[in-house]
Amino acid sequence: VRSLTFAELARDVNRVANGLRALGLRPGDRVALIMPMVAGVVTILYAAFKLGLIVVPIFAGFGVSAMASRLQDSGACVIFTAEHLTRRGKTLPLLATVREAAAKAPSVQHILTSFDAFPDAAESETLSLDSETPALLLYTSGTTGRPKGCVHTHAGALIQTAKEIWLGFDHREPERFFWLSDIGWMMGPWSILGNHHFGGAVYLYDGAPDYPDAGRLWRMLERHRITTFGVSPTAIRLLMRSSDPTPFDLSALRLLGSTGEPWDELSWLWFFERVGRARCPIINISGGTEIIGSFLFPLPSDRLKPCSLGGPAPGMATEVVDEHGQAVREKTGYLVCTRPAPSMTRGIWNDPARYIETYWSRFPGMWDHGDWACVDADGCWFILGRADESMNVAGRKVGPAEVEQALIEHPAVSEAAVIGVPDQIKGEALVAFAVLRPGAHAGEPELVAHVAHCMGAAFRPRAVVCVPELPKTQSGKIVRRLIRQAYLGEPLGDVSTVANAAALDGCRR
Repeated sequence: VRSLTFAELARDVNRVANGLRALGLRPGDRVALIMPMVAGVVTILYAAFKLGLIVVPIFAGFGVSAMASRLQDSGACVIFTAEHLTRRGKTLPLLATVREAAAKAPSVQHILTSFDAFPDAAESETLSLDSETPALLLYTSGTTGRPKGCVHTHAGALIQTAKEIWLGFDHREPERFFWLSDIGWMMGPWSILGNHHFGGAVYLYDGAPDYPDAGRLWRMLERHRITTFGVSPTAIRLLMRSSDPTPFDLSALRLLGSTGEPWDELSWLWFFERVGRARCPIINISGGTEIIGSFLFPLPSDRLKPCSLGGPAPGMATEVVDEHGQAVREKTGYLVCTRPAPSMTRGIWNDPARYIETYWSRFPGMWDHGDWACVDADGCWFILGRADESMNVAGRKVGPAEVEQALIEHPAVSEAAVIGVPDQIKGEALVAFAVLRPGAHAGEPELVAHVAHCMGAAFRPRAVVCVPELPKTQSGKIVRRLIRQAYLGEPLGDVSTVANAAALDGCRR
């Protein structure tokens, strides 16, 4: 464990800034971070900001192709990386992978693994920059097509992250904030920038949450007296199967957080009751890389229903609309933003036409975020999954999250994914994939009947396939599009962003 004061951080930031200036970098040049989640990422982040450089975080667990595509697209000229990664007690090569990827990106001039080459710790001038100067180039995971480079400005990124830490997570001193994430995903920079704006302490962890044993995560929360802890629903579903947080002293916890995908009620209640001891509100946030923040989040003082997101985040003109762009309540619709927000990406790097097509083409004058959402009779907001993953069964639209929740309510099922496949009669039929709890047994007819009972006969799945694991991105999102392609026997294309690509084999018909 390494603790770093702000004075020590400032010294290291000056060293790196002076070193980057000596390399001849100029404002607007791109610096890639392909590193484990260690303190050095904070140093490099701030050193680059000092000089007006654009930081390009890239997940260190990517393969060569995924790294190379982001390096090529961004035009990064410097890469900061490490000699190796450590995963579940094993040492994995990183530098060799980075070098192979960099060989495919002509813009790369330097690959650095330490600050030793930068001895000058004298005060480095912080440039005065326009508020619209790009600060970050954040790439989406690419599971819905070629990765998109989202351009975030200094002012937009800072105001959004600070607002959410202050209002959504009720920042106080002295507290310790820990979100189980990686610098390669939005929640890494989000956690650092938002908390440090107020001088808050951030806890960084690089490794698996359940290694060397299932209690690893809970021991860290106990030992370091973490006060705010955020995690994805997928991680909780996995931990539910193997760990029990109740023996650990988690009394320092004040708030819980979550993001990344819709909750199911069983997992949400486990997180709330077992981890939060039924006293810590779950600040469930939903937004994305494209806005380095949230369209929806509750305040800690709000009354919450399981799985809900409260309502529109302060300062965000969020709405749920039908296919005609009209606001709707108590029915599923498209999540949109009706007015611009400072943190919206200024475009897709090197692809302005794709930016317009992706976010602004469905509803004139509205940002279409691509999610299904609904607002219930009590005014509580819920995210139901990606709109491009919705299914139309005999004229009835349904999102995967709703069917997956029904399946997870079966006592034998711990995780589920649902896709739509062509059907001559209904147009689309449902096919579900289920991961059973350890030691549990349930046959396909039983699970099919369970879904039909919960959802109605119209949504009876054509099949429920039990698999050892579901294929997911490195950030834990289920890759339903690839599951569907595997099941239908279609070419998968690039699967470099999938953490466990071999799991797709179990999804083939």
